[in-house]
Amino acid sequence: MSSTTAPPAPELVVVRRRDHLDVVDDRRLRRNLASGAWTRVTAGSYVVTADWRRLRPIQQHRLLVDEVAQRLEPGAVISHFAAAAEHGIDILGAWPRRVDVTIERATGGRSGGAVKRRAIGLEGVQRAPFGVHELTTPAQTALDIARTSPFLVAASAVDQAIWADRDGGPLTTIEELTSLLDAEPRRRGDVRARRILDAADPGAANPRETKAAHVLRSLGFPSSRSQERRMLRSGRLVFGDRYFPEHDHWLEIDGRGKYLSPDFGDDRDPAEIVIDEKNRENEIRREVRGFSRLEATDFDAPRLVYDVLTADGLPSTKPRP
Repeated sequence: MSSTTAPPAPELVVVRRRDHLDVVDDRRLRRNLASGAWTRVTAGSYVVTADWRRLRPIQQHRLLVDEVAQRLEPGAVISHFAAAAEHGIDILGAWPRRVDVTIERATGGRSGGAVKRRAIGLEGVQRAPFGVHELTTPAQTALDIARTSPFLVAASAVDQAIWADRDGGPLTTIEELTSLLDAEPRRRGDVRARRILDAADPGAANPRETKAAHVLRSLGFPSSRSQERRMLRSGRLVFGDRYFPEHDHWLEIDGRGKYLSPDFGDDRDPAEIVIDEKNRENEIRREVRGFSRLEATDFDAPRLVYDVLTADGLPSTKPRP
């Protein structure tokens, strides 16, 4: 089980006013911000907008955390979403605009500016050194988010923390999360956290897969498992996004990146990728009783998901939403 933080974001230059007082004058700063050439990360820290846009949302939040941490008094406990970004625990939806810091209940500290102070106490909170500060562990981070966030956001964070196929191995396990929940003093959100742990899936490779599983359950479809591994008769090894073993039904959930991102294309053009994917589908169809294909964004419209799957022969215990 890994306890290291996630790999850093791609290299980019951060311009900090405190480091460049003789170079970055206010007029130039205002001009670059007004034109959109620069983006403000936080007060006094700026990056070239084109570089900022190349970062994934989790990397943007991590950069915010790194910049804000430099301004905090030593000894701060970086937690919740801020710690999640540092560990590489992705979430469903937008990242917050402030950096989470956990403090003692009686300190009287207030949230303000770029910092959200959570006065929930530090008793029993697992943390590790983080420069001159501390960072909650992956297990503590996932549990904190499970206690305090909406269900799907929390579930996606837990699934990412326990993701079995992560490079270097999962950051934590359900067993560790459950033990930590049992060991800590009772807190608000414990009941919700246990419900999220009960539904956790170490096979979910990204937050969209977590959402898909939740939508499928809510629509009354049979139990399924993620990342189904199958060796086809041709000798080709394939993985399915969701598989319903009771009905031998295979579900592919496509993102646009499969067809448009150079990470998937190597030296192939989009047409070649589409043809290869169609051949792969034909092989799978010959070996399962049922097959469906959806886009990841389709799960934002549960009725569409229901209509596609039932039309493809997968039964549901619930009426059409």
